[in-house]
Amino acid sequence: MIWEVFRQEKVGGYHTHCGNVHAPDREMAKQFAAVQHGRRKPTNSIWVVPRDEIGEIDAEDVAFGGTTDKAYRWATAYNTTGTDAREVVESEDEQATAEKQRGDD
Repeated sequence: MIWEVFRQEKVGGYHTHCGNVHAPDREMAKQFAAVQHGRRKPTNSIWVVPRDEIGEIDAEDVAFGGTTDKAYRWATAYNTTGTDAREVVESEDEQATAEKQRGDD
């Protein structure tokens, strides 16, 4: 039986798929996963899931979002002229001056 393995690197982090193991039962799958996927990288916990138990839907089954171009939401889509950069520098200078006047530096 094939078991898919998901590894969590840090407490509170996401479990991400890191591979699979072949094992006859869950306990063996956990042991194999710990040895094969948990000992070389920082690992907080490991999930093992029978491959047959994982459901899948794809773009043929359902229309996922993200088909509309929303590049305007990302700052990389804007062209800068340099004028706005000067405003940022001036703002940073004003902030540094204010911090000096308050004695924060």
